[in-house]
Amino acid sequence: MSSTFPDPVSPSPEDVLRAYGWGEADENTFTAHRSAGLSPGRVARVDRGHVTVVTANGWVRAVWSAPAGAPPAASPCTGDWAAVRLGARPELAALLPRRTAIVRSSASRTSHAQVLAANVDTVVVVVSLAASAPAGRIERMLALAWESGAVPVIVLTNADRPERPITVVRDEVAALAPGVDTLPVSSVTGEGMDVLTASLTGTIVLLGPSGAGKSTLGNALLGADLLATGEVRARDGKGRHTTVHRELIRLPGGGVLIDTPGLRAVGLHDSRSGIEQVFAEIEDLAADCRFSDCGHVSEPGCAVRAAITAGDLPQRRLDSYRKLLRESDWAASREDARLRTERDNQRKAISRHLRATYRFRNRQS
Repeated sequence: MSSTFPDPVSPSPEDVLRAYGWGEADENTFTAHRSAGLSPGRVARVDRGHVTVVTANGWVRAVWSAPAGAPPAASPCTGDWAAVRLGARPELAALLPRRTAIVRSSASRTSHAQVLAANVDTVVVVVSLAASAPAGRIERMLALAWESGAVPVIVLTNADRPERPITVVRDEVAALAPGVDTLPVSSVTGEGMDVLTASLTGTIVLLGPSGAGKSTLGNALLGADLLATGEVRARDGKGRHTTVHRELIRLPGGGVLIDTPGLRAVGLHDSRSGIEQVFAEIEDLAADCRFSDCGHVSEPGCAVRAAITAGDLPQRRLDSYRKLLRESDWAASREDARLRTERDNQRKAISRHLRATYRFRNRQS
């Protein structure tokens, strides 16, 4: 088990759930489970067939079994609230509805969704000032964050050793993120950490590629070296994947932190609303196009193309917007097609079962 268990600050038993984010709405949702003799808990870590859950009675390691045919997104995830059957062999009996969820397309490129973290309030998109960060990757992570229902914050790490002037990078990144705070910090010198801490609320998740400084930033927020860190290669700015599990840990000043493994790929899964939020300036311009279904290609009266011609909107920005929308819509259509296929297969299986039953009855008569 990780060295982050038990948590560094142990609350009293009566306050433990509240310390991990439990509220009145959760209590109301849990009424039926409590009547069934189950106890509430929050999933802190998921391993194969087991989950580590924090309950009012302390940390427990519970077993769980996925229902037959259940999609991967229905499996427990770090941050989930759950109904736990305590005893000699604790068992995770049910998951409560997720208030928010960070969902991406699975790395296998199937139509299945993968939940990275649940019931998140703030998504910290981590970008290193010590290495170049592709604009497209930042836009993808922001779309993922907005789609989740949480509030994104961009943190520019390694402010003590920037590759380029901090103000230049900050302005470039801020242009990719309308309405999102962009904060340069240094986990080494402490620069900007007070401003960042004041911006974070509730359950906080760190997202970013390997080597961006997520675990180092997490340790600075925790006030202790609880998260493993690794060296970053000088030739390409990439780091080793020192975080291999998503873990939920209490913050000493209140709230909880979820550290995630570095994201090699950020596939979007039915994330149209998140994309529209990231590219809000294009959505605003499109409202002034002559045609409501303008494709922003060669249509007359296109306000988006006019902004590009005038130099007010970069062509790269429109290209990225289109690319992410195509990817999101493709994933959504694949999901719909998969669900239709599963329903058809279920109907066929039922029909085969009924025909076999009728044949058996006919033979007995």
